[in-house]
Amino acid sequence: MLIKSGVDISRLNREIRKTLPTVQKVLDEWGDELTITSTYEGNHGQGSLHYGNDAYDIRLPEHNWVGVTAVIREAVGLDFDVIIESDHIHIEWDPERRRQ
Repeated sequence: MLIKSGVDISRLNREIRKTLPTVQKVLDEWGDELTITSTYEGNHGQGSLHYGNDAYDIRLPEHNWVGVTAVIREAVGLDFDVIIESDHIHIEWDPERRRQ
């Protein structure tokens, strides 16, 4: 796992932190490296779960990132959102959203 300079994963809450080995395993299987590019630092949308330490962003894999994203989504489960954004994949723990 690589962590972009200036990114701090130490504040990630337990539930979202538990996804890191799973995401690493998926990327390893696809021949890509997990690179965390953001947690709470940086500019995120109002109400972003980044600020509550329940989200992180990863670099888009070099290979079939749409396919990788689908596999990550399935691997982490329904309490997590896995979203392709313009230049990264956003992963957040959001069990309340699933109950609505």
